[in-house]
Amino acid sequence: MFHAFDTTDVTAPLEVLNFIGLLYNTEVALIAETLDPVSTQPLTMNPKNSSVWTSFTPTHTFDTAPELDVLIVPGGPGARNPNMTAVWNYIGEAAPKTKHVLNICTGSGVSAKAGIMDGRKATTNKAAWATITAYGPNTTWVPRARWVEDNSAEPPIWSSSGVTSGFDMMLQFAETVYSLQNATYISNLIEHVRITNPDNDPFAVNINETST
Repeated sequence: MFHAFDTTDVTAPLEVLNFIGLLYNTEVALIAETLDPVSTQPLTMNPKNSSVWTSFTPTHTFDTAPELDVLIVPGGPGARNPNMTAVWNYIGEAAPKTKHVLNICTGSGVSAKAGIMDGRKATTNKAAWATITAYGPNTTWVPRARWVEDNSAEPPIWSSSGVTSGFDMMLQFAETVYSLQNATYISNLIEHVRITNPDNDPFAVNINETST
């Protein structure tokens, strides 16, 4: 986690993992630079001085984090922060040791800045397309995709296009790693109508689809 991450980019994966944890022994670590609560409040995007932002308390720091099977990287306004060296360094060191990396929304830009997206296919939020794709000049950005699963090297790197598309990517991950039965069980419990075709992307019209 980093300051000004998007709330759903964290809670959507956790919602799915809550139910996975009922079926299989599962441990989750919320990781940040320090153990101080991490706020979702953007630094420069609160014109009405609202108090709607939430904070999440990390369980581990980058220095104390356990080795992970799966690394989930959220996006959000903070993904554009040019001063996240500690975040980028952690991702760059941790990702190669995992079995899967899952990027939610503009989290793929954070991972690109960390250097793990070179030579990979990925997608990101269409509303932030021009900004985020510039972070990965050696990444093949897929403009029409609800999510992308790149298996060209180890570990597989997944990326979802927007905030709620993270639900579909996480459920596809559950199907891939566990089973279709488990993914269907979870989607039925949360009453989410899955989009199972990663090319079904109604938001691609927001960008120039000839971009790469």
